[in-house]
Amino acid sequence: MCRGLDSLPVTCLERAKELKALLNVDEPLRWEESFDKLLSSQNGLCLFRAFLVSEFSEENIAFYLACQDYQATKPSKQATKAKKIYDEFIGCDAPREVNLDHVTKAITKENMEHPRQSCFDLAQAKIYTLMEKDCYPRFLKSSMYLEVSRKAKRG
Repeated sequence: MCRGLDSLPVTCLERAKELKALLNVDEPLRWEESFDKLLSSQNGLCLFRAFLVSEFSEENIAFYLACQDYQATKPSKQATKAKKIYDEFIGCDAPREVNLDHVTKAITKENMEHPRQSCFDLAQAKIYTLMEKDCYPRFLKSSMYLEVSRKAKRG
């Protein structure tokens, strides 16, 4: 569904509109409980991603999900996949550069010399924290989320 969308914004935004009609009554209310509950819900993730597209910060969730996918990658394919993630999100002139401090970038670049399953852990944790502390609270106040949660409360 929205997890691997490279065709954003159209597909996910359309899916977000469909969600307003299809959601389980209690599901949107659980998303308020924690950022992890939002991310663990396929529908919540899709709506959050659509919100980030509207905020021009979709690269954060895209990077986070790419790191999740990378952690499940076979060791024989890690070097290729790590380079792709690094070039897309972290490297100089990355087309979807995420906001990381210099130290985190340097550590991640060093990790790229011998990519292992954990080479993006620090960068992923920083982006997770950024989304949890900044994007998630704004999402919960957004008209997109408020409309869905109102419908859930009404049943």
